[in-house]
Amino acid sequence: LYPVPYTSIDWNGTRNKVAKEDLYYPHPFIQDCVWWVLYQCEGVLKGSWLRKQALKEIMKHIHYEDENTRYIDIGPVNKVINMLCCWLEDPNSEAYKKHLPRIYDYLWVAEDGLKMQGYNGSQLWDTSFAVQAIASTKLLDVSASCLRKAHTFVDNSQVVEEAQAPLSEYYRHVSKGAWPFSTRDHGWPISDCSSEGLKAALSLAQLPADKVGKGLPKERLFDCVNVILSYQNADGGMATYENTRSFHWLEMLNPSETFGDIIVDYSYVECTSACITALCAFRRHYPEHRKQEIQTALDKTEGFIRSIQRPDGSWYGSWGVCFTYACWFGVTGLVALGHSYDSDPAVRKCVEFVLSKQRADGGWGESYLSCQDKVYSQLEGDSHVVNTAWAMLTILASGYHKKDAEALHRAARYLMSKQQPSGDWPQQHISGVFNRNCMITYANYRNIFPIWALGLYRRAVLLGEEIQE
Repeated sequence: LYPVPYTSIDWNGTRNKVAKEDLYYPHPFIQDCVWWVLYQCEGVLKGSWLRKQALKEIMKHIHYEDENTRYIDIGPVNKVINMLCCWLEDPNSEAYKKHLPRIYDYLWVAEDGLKMQGYNGSQLWDTSFAVQAIASTKLLDVSASCLRKAHTFVDNSQVVEEAQAPLSEYYRHVSKGAWPFSTRDHGWPISDCSSEGLKAALSLAQLPADKVGKGLPKERLFDCVNVILSYQNADGGMATYENTRSFHWLEMLNPSETFGDIIVDYSYVECTSACITALCAFRRHYPEHRKQEIQTALDKTEGFIRSIQRPDGSWYGSWGVCFTYACWFGVTGLVALGHSYDSDPAVRKCVEFVLSKQRADGGWGESYLSCQDKVYSQLEGDSHVVNTAWAMLTILASGYHKKDAEALHRAARYLMSKQQPSGDWPQQHISGVFNRNCMITYANYRNIFPIWALGLYRRAVLLGEEIQE
């Protein structure tokens, strides 16, 4: 791994050396001072009572995280570090032995070699979107078998037990009723994953039970609503794993260099909109359950969504590339609350922004550079099937197609032209992002979102149906 002998490396001297290609967030001077002081303190405190107590407290939290995630841990970085700490504590411990088989949850072999994923997968996330996409086509005669299997997975993936008490001692958010990003074993609750999981469960419950299986018990849906409501921040928005607990100035201590805004969990348009659409879908089926609490929460979320809309009508996307992705969430959130292209200037301005980015081939194509630079960047070459599908879903949700469907006709032709004889769509440029600067491959997006967009296009534009998602 290194061009010189490992024992000869001056780790302290290389602490602040980062390749310019990776340096997204340079250390401020105050952070360099903090790390220098801590480095000096480590030698002074080695073997002291204070250090022993600190290590004891750290191991308590490490074991808690390991046990509550079945030794998967929240991500690959702390998975490896936690495993190393358990080995250092006792190489023959049960904790270390339980860590070893779960390494494989992160490993996969690609065309160019063995790699470690940034998570243990996106299984529930992909499945929830796929269920909604397929169900929205109303083509149950060709999809019932698939949806039945997906229903089983959605059922088996919901977190049905709370993490070990006391949650506050380990700084954990409530999780019973949530859906995770990947699997129940992983178990970390996330606001938008819970919301998309709830919407998938509600969609499946409306289909014939003899074809897709019986819907989840209402008590489990109520548990999920409880989790969603608990995520609301003081600004009205929803963050990811937990509420916003601290202040933005703490980003001065962001040590990652390659990521932006990672110290505090912030409210996002995607998470907030997912919660809005989930709560609105839920109350259509259970209008009396926590009626006033849900309405109060929705009023606050609407204020947040509107407050972060950009002057050009767009929203910045933090979890997908980028403005195209966020506009879909922003518009669907406002539409779920009763607004439309005709009635709401915010929706209208966003749709006009999206329409202004349509390309000559009828599609949309946005570069990952939008995420880094926070300015819309056109993709070089062909348009992108996923961006095109997101744009179509935005326009369809707004109701603009009732006024003028030409942009959708062109986009649909582009998507159909890109479909391969097998039914698959091509894997194009990367479409996911994490913390501004880390791009994520979602291989299933290339099929999920074109199916969703074309299915709704067929129903809303070609057949003239009124659709309420």
